[in-house]
Amino acid sequence: MAFEGILLGMGNPLLDISAVVDDEFLQKYDIKLNNAILAEDKHKSMYEEMTSKYNVEYIAGGATQNSIKVAQWILQAPGASTFIGCIGKDKFGEEMKKNGKLAGVNVQYYEDENTPTGTCGVCVVGGERSLIANLSAANCYKSDHLKRPENWALVEKAKYFYIAGFFLTVSPDSIQLVAEHAAANNKIFTMNLSAPFICEFFKDAQEKVLPYMDYVFGNETEARTFSKVHGWETDNVEEIAIKISQWPKASGTHKRITVITQGADPVCVAEDGKVKLFPVILLPKEKLVDTNGAGDAFVGGFLSQLVQEKPIEECVRAGCYAANVIIQRSGCTYPEKPDFH
Repeated sequence: MAFEGILLGMGNPLLDISAVVDDEFLQKYDIKLNNAILAEDKHKSMYEEMTSKYNVEYIAGGATQNSIKVAQWILQAPGASTFIGCIGKDKFGEEMKKNGKLAGVNVQYYEDENTPTGTCGVCVVGGERSLIANLSAANCYKSDHLKRPENWALVEKAKYFYIAGFFLTVSPDSIQLVAEHAAANNKIFTMNLSAPFICEFFKDAQEKVLPYMDYVFGNETEARTFSKVHGWETDNVEEIAIKISQWPKASGTHKRITVITQGADPVCVAEDGKVKLFPVILLPKEKLVDTNGAGDAFVGGFLSQLVQEKPIEECVRAGCYAANVIIQRSGCTYPEKPDFH
């Protein structure tokens, strides 16, 4: 198979500022574990405090970019994937470009002259993470960049698309352009629920693009929030996954498949009104470093097999493999070569 440019991701490139903190720090900034939010005024001093008080690591991140990098890592075919998003013209932005190229991803950043590269505070307690994103430049992405002939050519070249729900807060019109292109050309368009706040406060934007989604990813908390917001009155993840998969579709070419991860519990896959459960690779607690990037890595592993037209069982197996690797390391990082067969 010719892999060049087969997978395209679009999202918020963020530099993770990651540290193991304590409960007192979480309380001070009103942070809940296993959650992802956008920074508010009360978080302004948090990044400064993290860097001065704790042992901080800087890791290139952002949900979509993480997934694309992991897919690229498992595929081991240079330039198989493309990532589009907005960074600032600064030191962090340069780091991001360097990191993307090292990962073998074709990064096509829109560079904003006036805004710094976005950052994400990753607060880790007992291996569980909480994300507080300060989007900055990532929030400045414009569909004009996507429409440039050299960038739209990358969209036309790709056969699979992945966009985290987080991008709905930035450029829904860019998402719509790609979604409609995928539907019109029988390509595969995939998204992620990404966070409870996306399901709650960006419900309309999410609903508008949902008919185009061929695969919907998410975790159990996001799935339950989605159910609550839509008045489904069920907390049963399997039922919710089926209902999401049965949401009307824009194009009849592909059926929709919902893939919900549940931490250490089995992955739930809903298609054709039925659910399959796939156990994950269990990890002894002492080997857990942090869960930052685990969901992103799962999607990346899944996509690495999907673009090779492998059966869903293999996609899930690769997803579980990737997540297992990532939770034993800080942030969404991985060894030089994958060990997935």
